[in-house]
Amino acid sequence: MASLLETIMLICFGMSWPMNAYKAYKARTAASTSLTFILLILFGYFCGVGAKLISGTINYVLVMYFINICTVMINLIMYFRNKAIDNRKAQ
Repeated sequence: MASLLETIMLICFGMSWPMNAYKAYKARTAASTSLTFILLILFGYFCGVGAKLISGTINYVLVMYFINICTVMINLIMYFRNKAIDNRKAQ
């Protein structure tokens, strides 16, 4: 049951991050994006992966963690892209 709930949570987060990346791509500004927040989310996902590996509960949920890490990394890339756009506009 815990794995099912963990999977549902990861699917919900996993669906949210691509939408956020698309929004950031269209916005072309990092004004409302928090780098600290993105890094904190990544840290949390890496801790989740670590917990799975340490506890030996390596199952399909681990795949969800890696998918979410990839989508958050896309958001991180969008942040730096948009920050560069903001800097060019400011000059």
